[in-house]
Amino acid sequence: MDLFSAASASQRKREAPLATRMRPERFEDFVGQQEIVGPQRLLRRAIEADRLTSMIFYGPPGTGKTTLAFLIAKYTKAHFETVNAVSTGVAELRRLISEAKERSLL
Repeated sequence: MDLFSAASASQRKREAPLATRMRPERFEDFVGQQEIVGPQRLLRRAIEADRLTSMIFYGPPGTGKTTLAFLIAKYTKAHFETVNAVSTGVAELRRLISEAKERSLL
């Protein structure tokens, strides 16, 4: 056990960065992009039916890419990894890719 695993989930959430604490947890709270993820829209129906294969989000910071990815992970059976492109090394990326390949074979 390390220092971080000893903290309770509620304590970690309380002490998380503001952006993490304020992130929408339901599509109804997700602001913007209603033409794509609004009720009965194609992407929203695919997410709710758990019929997505893969997606790449591209755009400037603060446009909802990470929030949408979290919502997709929550509403589907998808495995979700958060990776910081600045601080993640090649070895860690290779490990994550290897684990993803193993999951896809199961």
